[in-house]
Amino acid sequence: MTEAPPSGDAMVGWLRQVSPYFQQHRGKTFVVCFGGAAVQDGGYVNLLRDLMLLAAVGVRLVVVFGARPQIEAQLMARALTPRLAGGLRVSDRDSMQVIREVVGAMRLELEAAFSFGSRGGPFGGTPRRVASGNFVIARPAGIVDGVDLMFTGQVRSVDRDAISARLAAGEIVLLPPLGFSPTGELFNLRASELAASVASEIGATKLILLSEHSGIANPDGSCNRQLTLRQARALRDAHSLSGEQQELLTTALAAVQQGVERVHVVSQRVDGAVLRELFTRDGIGTLLSNAPFDQVRQATIDDVGGILELVQPLEQAGVLVKRSREKLEAEIEHFVVMERERTVVACAALYPYADSGMAEIACVAVHPDYRGEQFGDRLLAELETDARTRGDRAVFVLTTQATQWFGERGFRAASLEDLPLARRELYNYQRNSAVMIKALT
Repeated sequence: MTEAPPSGDAMVGWLRQVSPYFQQHRGKTFVVCFGGAAVQDGGYVNLLRDLMLLAAVGVRLVVVFGARPQIEAQLMARALTPRLAGGLRVSDRDSMQVIREVVGAMRLELEAAFSFGSRGGPFGGTPRRVASGNFVIARPAGIVDGVDLMFTGQVRSVDRDAISARLAAGEIVLLPPLGFSPTGELFNLRASELAASVASEIGATKLILLSEHSGIANPDGSCNRQLTLRQARALRDAHSLSGEQQELLTTALAAVQQGVERVHVVSQRVDGAVLRELFTRDGIGTLLSNAPFDQVRQATIDDVGGILELVQPLEQAGVLVKRSREKLEAEIEHFVVMERERTVVACAALYPYADSGMAEIACVAVHPDYRGEQFGDRLLAELETDARTRGDRAVFVLTTQATQWFGERGFRAASLEDLPLARRELYNYQRNSAVMIKALT
């Protein structure tokens, strides 16, 4: 049964949530890689529809597919025993004949599925054009552990201009796990390594790797939602992951080190996994990026709307002092924000009192979905660093409901007389806020 779409206010909210991603992703190049298991379980039809949706909203799409389980099944059916060396298949001439047949049939099946659209397809109109060809030049992988891998290969070069031309024409580029040599030989390639090489060569914004797992796991089995390059290297070097996960992490690391901005690892078993990963702030898999996932930065006038959305519920509850849009715009230079996926999810402000050597930390607010993730701590540390840089000897806060939180972070109860004179004159006796001060040593 097909899940009913959201209705009424829920649909409006959903559209508002996802609409920024349409503009963000339009015109960008994504490389998506899935293995033969994704095709084998039959769920690939919905996956291809989701990829067609990405193409329909303006994403330039390269799709790389693998065929390992299909190849192994055919080898067994023909009484050909698969041989491995260093985790790679030994592709002799008999194996390559099977690989040609299996990969060729899968390519045609996928092209047919992508072409579905003119009659009864999800988008109607003209079927999406799909381009395949000899875009990848390969070389032999050589001898590993004393074993000649024969027609198992590695990527030598990618015809970037040819792929870019197809993408510019609005076509989806479909790449099988095969590469050609200048002498006309055909080589068997690992799909994930091919996808990483292509993503790097064509300057893709994202590489999306679908796997049997929900993402890259921690040693305790929980899923990492985001990893920096440093964190990913440490996890790889710990050798605590399963074989497939270690392979995925190594591939993702290689892609980021070669210039791909972001690599996503998501489950091929979850319906709509690619869309959920790309069109929600937190996604459902693992994001590996060379830059921190959450960014703390100076606020700008463009952030006023996002700050208002954060603070207004707290103002209505009496936790924060009410600030008008005009006041926020006038004081925006005092604010820092934390941004996730171009959305402001936390904010705080620093008001210096230079003559006293003190500064006030105010308007600390975190989106309800992200409380407990230490966003407030990061903003507090940022503002304390700023105050030290200015030469302040202490920071203070006035709070009605967060005395325990600030107390746990080194603030101590103080009196009104301990504040700078200019701040004492603005004190709101009706709110009766507690005064707390922290020395900056």
